[in-house]
Amino acid sequence: MLSVPTLWTVSVTNFFALGLVWVYVQRCYPKFEAARFWTAAAFAATAGAAASMLRGVIDFPLLLIGCNALLTLACWFVVMGVQRFYTVPISWRAPALGIGLTCIGLAYFQFVHDDIAARIAVYSLGQIVPAAISLHLLRREDQNAGARLAAICCVLLIIGHGTRSVLALLHVGGDLSIVDFNGIQAALILIVIFLSMAWNFGLLLMAIDRLRNEVADLALVDDLTGVGNRRHLVQRLTEECARSARSAEPFALLVIDLDDFKGINDNHGHAAGDACLQHFALMAQTRLRPGDMLARSGGDEFCIVLPSSSLREGTMIARRVLEVCRADAAECAGKEIPIAVSIGVAQWTREIGAYPDRLIAAADQALYEAKKRGRDGYAISEPAPPLVPEIADMPDIMSRKTA
Repeated sequence: MLSVPTLWTVSVTNFFALGLVWVYVQRCYPKFEAARFWTAAAFAATAGAAASMLRGVIDFPLLLIGCNALLTLACWFVVMGVQRFYTVPISWRAPALGIGLTCIGLAYFQFVHDDIAARIAVYSLGQIVPAAISLHLLRREDQNAGARLAAICCVLLIIGHGTRSVLALLHVGGDLSIVDFNGIQAALILIVIFLSMAWNFGLLLMAIDRLRNEVADLALVDDLTGVGNRRHLVQRLTEECARSARSAEPFALLVIDLDDFKGINDNHGHAAGDACLQHFALMAQTRLRPGDMLARSGGDEFCIVLPSSSLREGTMIARRVLEVCRADAAECAGKEIPIAVSIGVAQWTREIGAYPDRLIAAADQALYEAKKRGRDGYAISEPAPPLVPEIADMPDIMSRKTA
């Protein structure tokens, strides 16, 4: 036999433990707003389960309504946390309406027409509505494993609460009282408690996956300029080389170096040098197309990856970057530092294959050529011409063909 007070004791313990976990997550990641609502949900459920343990012990007519209101509030807190997770605007109107109607229904079937089966149905409906809203939010194309687990738990919770209501209204399983439920109802309460725990674990997995992705993104971003770092550049170049090797569609790479950057650091200080790097990154991004990638490969060197672009299109982007830098330098006055750059342009070829370092070397060679020409310009790395057999070898080739 399942003891209902024991079940509520288990609920208090588990929800309180989950609340402590969410407090830890919230303190470690204060900008993760969803954790605040999920923390509130865990402690509201703890308070509701603790109040439910006192039913039949304390003769207080509003205790039943209060504990069920707290448990319903916990579900709405979960909904609001999911909304914040997916950056959906939060409104307190729906939670207030849902909790208010649940309390009115419970009060009616307690003080006006005492019917415990109807109270179970009202409470279950109060739980089903927020679970259904959460399910709608969780059914997204970009859902992760945690979101899938939470969505499955929402479905099962809706089924569990619905089954409990129907069986209570049909008086299946025997009599009901405030303290002692029949065996079927006690088993269903146990299932609902278990699903609530699993629902929280799904939310926790969602949080872990989101935080892990944010850390991964930070590992690919240059702290100073906010563009991609060298790791991100190599990753993108590897992907583009593999794609071009499959499709034979070329792409272009620009290697950019700030002219006399060491002189800027020596004469104006490293803070001024950092400001120049940031300013150049902003200027260059204004001349890029959607899908192009700007990355800082190290020091004063940047790279621009131009997917599905020829050498001619790469040259056009190089001219745009030079033009914006020259226009900005012409407007400098006083203590403002003009920025000049040299650019090397290269295009992927079959000889490069799936090796991004070969493409980088070709663009670097073009950059050195631009530096030799006097800087503040660009140079192109011309693709190597296809191999043509020597004239002296032609008779031998023809003879082999004839043979």
